[in-house]
Amino acid sequence: MTRAVLSIGSNIGDSLSHLRSVTTALGDRVVASSPVYRSAPWGGVEQQDFLNAVVLAEDDAFDAWDWLRFGQRLEEAADRVRVQRWGPRSLDVDVVVCENVISDDPRLTLPHPRAHERAFVLLPWLDVEPDATLRVGDVDVPVAELLENLSAEERAGVVKQGVGDGSW
Repeated sequence: MTRAVLSIGSNIGDSLSHLRSVTTALGDRVVASSPVYRSAPWGGVEQQDFLNAVVLAEDDAFDAWDWLRFGQRLEEAADRVRVQRWGPRSLDVDVVVCENVISDDPRLTLPHPRAHERAFVLLPWLDVEPDATLRVGDVDVPVAELLENLSAEERAGVVKQGVGDGSW
């Protein structure tokens, strides 16, 4: 069975519906989904805040590439347009980790190369997997420790919304 950590986000259109489209498409493959967080945009592009969440999913038939293609199909269904790096988007589905897969393929880098720098990934991930670790370089580091090491400004830019416990 492959287990994936998916980070999902949206800041165009009905962002909450875009996030829901992911859990709907996953169906019974969802192991857990975090509460929704509002986060400041990351990467220096002027735009509105994002809604973000993390979903843990499992599927016997999926490998890391299947999770990537699954996310890309959902982005396409949400009319995702890739115009500007770190720019606004209707839906972003990132594979953060997939089992113990390490990949430096430019199309699928695992673990996600910047996840350890992003509070909007780490905070919701801790909600659904408090003991999670993330490989950074050659070391598995507790996600809680990675979050602690981020700046106060980065952490403060990610705020849990009233959308609840992942049943959004």
